[in-house]
Amino acid sequence: MEYAGIRGKVALVTGAAQGIGEAVARALAQQGAIVAACDQKEAELISLAADLSQSDALAAAYQVDVGHSADVEAAVERIESELGPIDILVNVAGVLRIGGIDSLDDEDWQTHFNVNTNGVFYTSRSVVRRMARRNRGAIITVGSNASKVPRAQMSAYASSKAASTMFTKCLALEYARHHIRCNVVSPGSADTEMQRLLWRGGQGAESVIEGSLESFRVGIPLGKIALPSDIADAILFLVSDQAGHITMQDLCVDGGAILGC
Repeated sequence: MEYAGIRGKVALVTGAAQGIGEAVARALAQQGAIVAACDQKEAELISLAADLSQSDALAAAYQVDVGHSADVEAAVERIESELGPIDILVNVAGVLRIGGIDSLDDEDWQTHFNVNTNGVFYTSRSVVRRMARRNRGAIITVGSNASKVPRAQMSAYASSKAASTMFTKCLALEYARHHIRCNVVSPGSADTEMQRLLWRGGQGAESVIEGSLESFRVGIPLGKIALPSDIADAILFLVSDQAGHITMQDLCVDGGAILGC
């Protein structure tokens, strides 16, 4: 399926070196977008850009730490200079450290907010300033269903994702007059390296699907965890012209794991 309004547009994707970010970068490239793949992992980015280029897609790698405002601003300026005006931004970069509240140190807490919240703020602010001058653009923040319900051992992650979700909705409100749409896609359990950090024992995905009374998880009603491409598909729709009247929304892609909350 081809989505309208993506082909030929410059799309900046953070966290593009792996997992959901990589899936989003590949999906946008397949739709004809010019992809600016951003991440701290330079080798993986270069490999991704080369792979996409072999498939006749247009992509370039930009090493950047989204938790540093000056680095983000420099990267955005370079992307617009080299590739053209950014019309699509997808904030995917994120970190997850598991642990009870009494085991989290200051660095754990600050790292979650620096990447998951500050990174979304720095990148969105830099890009939206430029979008506003052109009166067009679409921004997606990848949140989490953990921002909607309490999760044991995930307080810093859930809190930082909740903050970035509300920020994105405020961003959407402020820039609606510039015809810039901003939405959130909140995955549940997806088959990524980050998800595997949560797997304990030998069951892996099965234990996530079944749920746990001990940790107050109801499991996944659809009986499967998501593929990164499932998240990318939702993002493609929301940045496309098919979603031209959708903004300030939080689309949960979790197989029903939080029962529609």
